[in-house]
Amino acid sequence: MKKRIAILATDGFEEVELTSPKEAMEKEGFQVDIVSLKSGSIKAWDGDHWSKEYKVDRTIDEVSSKEYNALMLPGGVINPDKLRREEKVLKFVQDFFKEKKIVAAICHAPWTLIDAEVVKGRTMTSFNSIRKDVENAGANWVDKEVVVDEGFVTSRNPDDLPAFNAKLIEEIKEGKHELQHV
Repeated sequence: MKKRIAILATDGFEEVELTSPKEAMEKEGFQVDIVSLKSGSIKAWDGDHWSKEYKVDRTIDEVSSKEYNALMLPGGVINPDKLRREEKVLKFVQDFFKEKKIVAAICHAPWTLIDAEVVKGRTMTSFNSIRKDVENAGANWVDKEVVVDEGFVTSRNPDDLPAFNAKLIEEIKEGKHELQHV
């Protein structure tokens, strides 16, 4: 059965943090949907300026975690700050964790996960400027290019994308993970 992945993003996502994982997953034959707050398109951020627009496949109102094998969240500063304010987004994220599905986040994307209250007790990484936010939310922050904690994949920044993409694909192929917290 074909794996289906949701990339959750809105205006202000870091362009390469969406395009690189999306291309890598599509090369594996996965169906990848860009899920956003609104239909139409969303505008990328590239380093220090606005960039291209990308077509939204489905809105948050049209999706359920049950339709997907995994969830991927790109960073950027604007994107996760907008997403974390939306109750439907937080519930969508929480459902992936409840269902023990693969969730991957890079750079500033953990801000959304913090507001969804799903990082407590997890080992993870993020962009270094939000380290304290991650730690204050109860996670164990480590400085590594990619961290995997029972199907939860995190990376720090665009330089980590090769390792992030490889681990994300490996985890999707493995499937669900049973939580083993004691």
